[in-house]
Amino acid sequence: MNLEIIFTDDASYMLLSITNFIENKWGKKQAEKFLSKVYKTLDLISKQPYLFKASAIQENVRIGIVSKQTSFFYEIQDSEIIILFFWDNRQDPIFIG
Repeated sequence: MNLEIIFTDDASYMLLSITNFIENKWGKKQAEKFLSKVYKTLDLISKQPYLFKASAIQENVRIGIVSKQTSFFYEIQDSEIIILFFWDNRQDPIFIG
C-alpha cells in the first residue's frame, strides 16, 4: 500500500529554498542529486510510513532524514502523508514554530 504524499506550502517553499541554495553553492548536479535523495526517501515513507521516529514534541508527527544536513517533518493520516516542512539541521531549533 502506497500512501499519497502531500506537501504543505511551507514544505514546498523550504524544499525549493534548500535546492536553490545547493545549486548556487555546489552546482546543478548536486541539487539534482539532493532532490533525487528527497524523492527516494518520500517514496520509502509512502510504503512504510512508520519508518522514522516520532517527534518528541508531537507523537503524530515524525521526523524523516534526507541527509546529515536535512530533515523533514511529516504527519501520517488515513490515506496520505502530509509533508509539513523541511529543516536544515544546522539551524537553531529554537525557531521551530
